[in-house]
Amino acid sequence: MEFSQTGRPVDDVIADLEAKRSDDVRWADGRAFGMIYDGGPGVHEAAERAARLYLHENALNTKAFPSLGRIQSEVVGWTASLLNGDDAAAGFLTSGGTESILCAVKAARERARAERGIDQPEMIVAESAHAAFHKGAHLFGLELHKTAVLDDWTADVDAMADHVNDNTVLIVGSAPQYPQGVMDPIPEIAALAASAGANCHVDACMGGFFLPFAERAGRAVPPWDFRVDGVTSISADVHKLGYAPKGVSVILHRNKDLRRYQTFVFDDWLGGFYASPNLQGTRSGLPMAAAWAVMSHLGIDGYVELARTTLDNADRMRSGVRAIDGLTILGDSQYQLVAISADPASDIAIDMFALADALESRGWFHDRQGPPDSLHATVSNSNAGVIDEYLVALRASVDEVRGATTDDRSTNYATLE
Repeated sequence: MEFSQTGRPVDDVIADLEAKRSDDVRWADGRAFGMIYDGGPGVHEAAERAARLYLHENALNTKAFPSLGRIQSEVVGWTASLLNGDDAAAGFLTSGGTESILCAVKAARERARAERGIDQPEMIVAESAHAAFHKGAHLFGLELHKTAVLDDWTADVDAMADHVNDNTVLIVGSAPQYPQGVMDPIPEIAALAASAGANCHVDACMGGFFLPFAERAGRAVPPWDFRVDGVTSISADVHKLGYAPKGVSVILHRNKDLRRYQTFVFDDWLGGFYASPNLQGTRSGLPMAAAWAVMSHLGIDGYVELARTTLDNADRMRSGVRAIDGLTILGDSQYQLVAISADPASDIAIDMFALADALESRGWFHDRQGPPDSLHATVSNSNAGVIDEYLVALRASVDEVRGATTDDRSTNYATLE
């Protein structure tokens, strides 16, 4: 492919882009369980109008664009109040959950280096914790201890405790964890971290903009946020169940003293004083403004209604899956995440990845994960009105693949060529 010597009319360029999308997942029809989250027409309008206003703005320097400084401060403040932080809570906006997690890992390393003199830092995560923690350990030079989960897929705090030592700087819990959608025991993990003088990060990238509203909608939610003593930081993605466009997330610290370990400051450059609150330098103002607009448009009441819809969708999916012989739900998921797997107690053998192929041929997309082989669903308002149709397709797909297998065992969650 060669870069063209001459330019082309805008209409031709846009037509080519529209054609390229022909094989993309049909998320606007509710046929994708994750990746894109549709808050409805009003949310679309708020986000798109804000995006046009801030398409070219750069949050690298908020002296030039003070409105972006105010936008960041307000979104962070709103999020802190949702997660029961007090007036001391502080944070920044990032490009997504991975960057928020990386910032939490870096902050834990820097705090331990400054306050405890640790130069060989170690962190502890359950095997269900997001892969970005492994990425953070790799990038920032931490030794990572990975512990098995319990039979209910939650983190095993006793197994974590076995790895605590004088170099422990970070212990991680998830609310909820991604693979099976269950809640880790955050109070016990936070207490363990506090006993070691370490940070406790709660990865609420999936739950930060869902659990507070599910709780308001009447669903029981165990303690997990800043109401838990010992929790030092939380990540929450506005571009997931916050229904903002990609990519915007929030990293929150209990106070500014903890937040300062995240920030990089450099004052020995011919270009002048340089400070960066996260991993990016230049940051687009578009997702920040769109997040502000969506949150402002919905308000707490709007999010609670979206949570009610999502809970209904997820509950009906779980009930329908359990009614199909040969399938089961992994873990006691109570919220928006559902992991569908073959039922080991059934006489019917189902290859879950063959099932994924059959569903995809009918226009329904799941991420594939394992072990064990399972199909992942992040249910949201996007799937309103289509769950019954999906269950019909699921049952037909199960009937189609009984006894069949596929050679494709990949579980790619990646951007690789």
